[in-house]
Amino acid sequence: MSVPVAMLVTACGGSGELSVEEPRPDGDAAAVCETVIDALPAAVEGRDARDLAGPARFTAAWGDPAIVLRCGVERPALLTPGSESYRPTADAVMVNDVSWLVEERDGGHRFTTTERTLFVEVEVPTTYAPEVNVLVDVAEALHEHLPYDPLWEDYYEDAGRSAGGADAGDGSAEHDH
Repeated sequence: MSVPVAMLVTACGGSGELSVEEPRPDGDAAAVCETVIDALPAAVEGRDARDLAGPARFTAAWGDPAIVLRCGVERPALLTPGSESYRPTADAVMVNDVSWLVEERDGGHRFTTTERTLFVEVEVPTTYAPEVNVLVDVAEALHEHLPYDPLWEDYYEDAGRSAGGADAGDGSAEHDH
C-alpha cells in the first residue's frame, strides 16, 4: 500500500518531536534494522537528527522538513508481481553500492532499497533537491549492515571474480534492475 509522506509524518510543534509510522519487522529482520538505525549518521545533508515520538526502533529522521528513513517496510507495489502498479523496470539508481527504487511523490521522492534482504525507505522532501544526494549520507550504514538478497550476493561475487578476482567494492560492477 502506498501512503503519501504527509500521512506518515506529522510534526508536533514545528521542528520539535516528529511522529512517524513505525514499520513492524520481526525476528532477524528487527535485529538487522536496529543495527542499521544505530549505524546511521548524526547528520544527513547537513541536517541534524530529529527527535521522534514514541518508540523509534526502526525509524530515523533529519532536518525540517523531515528526511525520514524507515527500515523493514513492505515490498513496494512497483516491485510486487501481481500488484496493479507492478513495474519491474521502474527507475532505479545506485548510490555508493546501494541500489534504490526511485518514486517521484507529491512534495519529493521516495527511495526504497532493492537487492537487499529487507526494504528500507527514505522519504526526501523537494526542499533537498536533488533529493538523491541524501542517499550518499545513509549509504554506508546500509551497505555495511543490510545484507544482500542471496540472488544479488551471488551476482556481485561472480561479477567481482570476472572483473579480475576481487570486487573493488566501489559499485563498479554493472547490473540490471
